Amino acid sequence: MDRPRKQNKTYKNILFWIAAGILIILLFSVFQNPGAVSEEVIFSQFLEDVEDNQIGEVTIEGNQVKGTYATGTAFKTVVPEQYKDLVQLLREHNVQIDVKDSQKNPWYSYLFTAFPILLLILFWVFFMRQMQAGGNKALSFGKSRAKLFSGLQKKVTFKDVAGVVEAKEELSEIIGFLRDPKKFQKLGGRIPKGVLLVGAPGTGKTLLARAVAGEANVSFFSISGSDFVEMFVGVGASRVRDLFEQGKKQAPCLIFIDEIDAVGRHRGAGLGGGHDEREQTLNQLLVEMDGFDSNEGIILIAATNRPDILDTALLRPGRFDRRIVVNMPDVKGREEILRVHVKQIPLNKDVELKILARSTPGFSGADLANMVNEAALLAAREDQEEVNMRDFETAKDKVLMGVERKSMIISEEEKKSTAYHEAGHALVAALIPEADPIHKVSIIPRGMALGLTQQLPLDDRYTYSKTFLEAQLSVYMAGRIAEKTFLGKTTTGAANDFEKATDVAHKMVCVYGMSDLGPVSFGERDEMVFLGRELTTQKNYSERTAEQIDEEVMKILNRNYERAQSLIDSHRKILIKMADALLDKEVLTSDEIKSLLNGEDLPKKAKKPAKAPKTKAAKKPRAKAAPEKSAAKPNVQTLDKETPEIPEKGSTPETK
Repeated sequence: MDRPRKQNKTYKNILFWIAAGILIILLFSVFQNPGAVSEEVIFSQFLEDVEDNQIGEVTIEGNQVKGTYATGTAFKTVVPEQYKDLVQLLREHNVQIDVKDSQKNPWYSYLFTAFPILLLILFWVFFMRQMQAGGNKALSFGKSRAKLFSGLQKKVTFKDVAGVVEAKEELSEIIGFLRDPKKFQKLGGRIPKGVLLVGAPGTGKTLLARAVAGEANVSFFSISGSDFVEMFVGVGASRVRDLFEQGKKQAPCLIFIDEIDAVGRHRGAGLGGGHDEREQTLNQLLVEMDGFDSNEGIILIAATNRPDILDTALLRPGRFDRRIVVNMPDVKGREEILRVHVKQIPLNKDVELKILARSTPGFSGADLANMVNEAALLAAREDQEEVNMRDFETAKDKVLMGVERKSMIISEEEKKSTAYHEAGHALVAALIPEADPIHKVSIIPRGMALGLTQQLPLDDRYTYSKTFLEAQLSVYMAGRIAEKTFLGKTTTGAANDFEKATDVAHKMVCVYGMSDLGPVSFGERDEMVFLGRELTTQKNYSERTAEQIDEEVMKILNRNYERAQSLIDSHRKILIKMADALLDKEVLTSDEIKSLLNGEDLPKKAKKPAKAPKTKAAKKPRAKAAPEKSAAKPNVQTLDKETPEIPEKGSTPETK
């Protein structure tokens, strides 16, 4: 029903502007050519006609003469400027003479005077038609931009949502309450006022809301939190009022506000004081949800990934009665999500979704959807009829570690340094039982990294033990130790490793209470709610305690540095084999690493004949991009040797 109305409105607008254009063209043509069409005659013929007494009357305007013959036919001609006897000749032959000023057509002056007024009228008509929400409504600045869910649209149901069983159960109960409220009210229960969906980005909060719209047989309004905020003061509050007025007319109904933190942040934290536009919008929302006048039959569903910055008045019972946490999917949930996304994709028989689900810990629903899409695009690029397991593995590596930069030219010296660096990470990670198992080691540049060591846990991990954190610290240190031990040099490649190691050690002392200082937390994190992020950490301890914290951090780092050094010194031959294998194959899998640890030799990679030697280009190192932190997923440890920064002229490279 909505689509034909929109089309009719569009056609009416088009016809209106076509008619206005035609009217303007007609006005120009009338003003430019008033009166009857005149016949042009040459000046000599005009003089002969005057002498023959055939001219009845003339009008002289500058050097142009217009007139009529005795027969009534109109004519016009041009008189030369040097001909001065025209008036005398006309009087001798009794021709009526009229003289006008040699200015332009007066209609033009009228048109130019009236044109700005006409333009303002047309603009006002267009402005009013655009700003009206209906035929007789006023300006729609304060009107809500919520979209009413239409049954003609493609429905998303709970069958299309996987991996969030508890959230679906909670929302199913809300839908059941709207369909049959007496079932719950007969025991004294009341309908919840609001439901807040909380979860990390990509976990499926908006998809859940769309599924609720598809499942519910009631009206469903959808709006974003940013749609309330405008530059005009009071517009946001007006839109909130209009939204709930529309909801009352459609009750019982559901209203979904996506990214509610855009208007729901703590009051008093902004830069505009108490009359901040965002705060007025929030105040109106609080009143509409649970104020003096109750809005029965309206359930508000909101989604956010920052519940910590929402105003406490918004979160209390009576407004948001339920808080549904949408967590990252576990291994079973990831398998269900993969099954949903591969419904329309032809799969090869070798694809095992269980293996893919186990090898993607920390992936959100959006990450899994992206991985499936990348695998399908890769298969299509290679003209395959089906998507196989190799495509999924390649897509997974691309999502985790970035795109391979095979065209990047690296000198043999840097390549060897990268191989020993990554071999150090892999060896120590494989020798420490508490560390996550090695999944893949590569010295092919990906993203901003020259090489990567990827670790994947066997199971989903929700807490971290002290032994695991210290094992990870030893793995971080191993890259630098391998470079220094076997190549006798240090590079900037370990900058990101040291940055992450220092952060982990500092949190072990100041946050987790995993040091000799005891179970105590040091430092108060000062967060600016208006900006939505942590800015500073205030010291709530003395200078003497600060020295003790520094000593504990250094003690933890040095202890694990020595541990990694000991493991590398006692397994020198294995590390050399691992580095040589990386230089030969460029990528080592977990099975190949296990074979090397067992003392086995890997078969050499068949080398392709070189087309043309390019030793000069290979020896000359090229400028690389600045280092960047590894974009590792949660629970997926990715250790990389960063691309070094190029130092300025006259300076020395620093380890960041």
